[in-house]
Amino acid sequence: MASRARGLAGRRIGGWLVLVCLCALLAPSALAQAVESRPEVRVIIDVSGSMRTNDPERLSASALELLVSLLPEGTTAGVWTFGETVANPLPRGEVDGDWRADARQLRPRLAGVQPYTDIEAAVRRAAAPEADGWRHLVLLTDGVIDLSPSHGAKPGVDDASRRRLLDELAPGLADEGVVVHAIAFSDQADMALVESLSRTTGGLPALVASPESLLGAFLDIVERIFPADSIPLENGQFRIEPGIESFSALLFHEPGAEPLVLVGPDGSEYRAATPPPGGRWQVEPRFDLLRVPEPSPGEWRVEGEITDESRIGVASALALRTGKLPATAFLGFPLSVEAWLARNGLPFDGELEELALRAELIADGGEVQSATTLARDGGRFRGVLRPPSLPGTASLVISAEAEGFVRQRVQAINLLAPLVARHEPESQRVVVAARHPELGHANTRPWAELAGDRLAVEPLGERRWTIALPELDDSVSRPLLLGAEVELEGETHALRLPRLVLFAESATGLDLAAADGELSSERFHQDLTTGRSADEASDGTVERLVATLNELVAAGIQRWRTSWLPHLAALAARPLAWAVAAGLLLVALLLLMLRGRRRQRHRAHREDPHV
Repeated sequence: MASRARGLAGRRIGGWLVLVCLCALLAPSALAQAVESRPEVRVIIDVSGSMRTNDPERLSASALELLVSLLPEGTTAGVWTFGETVANPLPRGEVDGDWRADARQLRPRLAGVQPYTDIEAAVRRAAAPEADGWRHLVLLTDGVIDLSPSHGAKPGVDDASRRRLLDELAPGLADEGVVVHAIAFSDQADMALVESLSRTTGGLPALVASPESLLGAFLDIVERIFPADSIPLENGQFRIEPGIESFSALLFHEPGAEPLVLVGPDGSEYRAATPPPGGRWQVEPRFDLLRVPEPSPGEWRVEGEITDESRIGVASALALRTGKLPATAFLGFPLSVEAWLARNGLPFDGELEELALRAELIADGGEVQSATTLARDGGRFRGVLRPPSLPGTASLVISAEAEGFVRQRVQAINLLAPLVARHEPESQRVVVAARHPELGHANTRPWAELAGDRLAVEPLGERRWTIALPELDDSVSRPLLLGAEVELEGETHALRLPRLVLFAESATGLDLAAADGELSSERFHQDLTTGRSADEASDGTVERLVATLNELVAAGIQRWRTSWLPHLAALAARPLAWAVAAGLLLVALLLLMLRGRRRQRHRAHREDPHV
């Protein structure tokens, strides 16, 4: 199960490629969203000058070329570019021969040449055209809002644009069925903006620093736009059941790896040049992609080196369906899950022997944060996952298993702390803000503790609080413990938030645990339930080992002082004793030398055995 959940730690492998590939292979009829037609995908690419540095491999341009060749006929797509101004070099339209020919001419126009970055205008323009279904905007940028001085005095004009984007435009887009998936190419990007824009509209945020992590981000996005059933792939093997109409294999490998071979149930071998009957096999530097219609039932296997994030998607009349799954969940709050089976799009009311449904929340490192078995409730299965405690991107894996039947659905979820804290040294305070949309002054009571003393917490505007700090030495780092008591939906939640490190850049630290923050200025790196870093030993083993070693060293020193040192002092006062000791040492050295010479003579006369 865990291996099917994408390997999660090593899943980041390519570029935009999978966005396109899965669009071509995954059936849009498998959508979990209640939409009447296929969603549109609108790509917004930053072409400001800094992209030359932060996207040196021109991933955005290469991705567009793949988009042109791999999007299926009939798909609606479009491309926007932005810097100081916004352009629509590839208008949205149905993908056909003419659209592809126009798209292939775009690569030179994607080079970063514009001096400024107007993210608000780009999102507004790309989202404007109406659509029959959901509009999914994929925003790729490497910076922050940076408007031309012709728009007004800086930084005020930039701040005003940022507020309009997050406080006005994003909520309006969410109401209109527009989802923004924001991808940041650089750690210098405004990650708070990326996260807030995506969360408000129901999209997924990501920070990518390599082709590998960019692929992972797009895998998450594609599986949210086009949810589809999959089956387990373990040790290169997977089982096709009777009734499966087709399967799609996305097989990841290292660049330059030996060509893959697909072996069917009857032992037939297939390669890229000779795919299964009616199949299509595409080879790329980092993955192979193939689709096999009407596959033979039985055990299939892949020969060759593939990575754990490879997956097998299937299409069949009997499929797994899930209720609406949030793109963002909050630490400390349980997560409800609903799933059911459907045949040809209608709820399945038949019986499968030993049918069981299960849900797992798997962290990016592969560890299972929580798991539960879904209980039957009429024609559906429901359950509640215990509150997650580690921030970051996680995968919700829902599986259905019965005699001769296995299906899985995987959805990425961004796990965030419900409250975020920011240290403002110049104001000698800490400001706490609510991320969870339902938290506010009426139902949330934050608390803070510094060096064993509780600090006063006062309301500050809407859904924010301020914590006044005492006079502190800014050359010393120290932890501020944070927590909150929340009343929500008739239940009380006692949240223990991770520590916020005050003066984190200082050379000296008091009781600090070294770990990275969730974002650049936010220290949400610890287990929410314990307040400890994920890298800290939870059982105290290290502390006990250090204490034992200290005790042994202390005992040795004490024995030296009480037993050996007096004897040596007595010998030092007796010259005859020293002479005897020196003589014995000399005899021992002579014996060792004679023994070594005998061994050398013995080796010199040896001969290697021969025939």
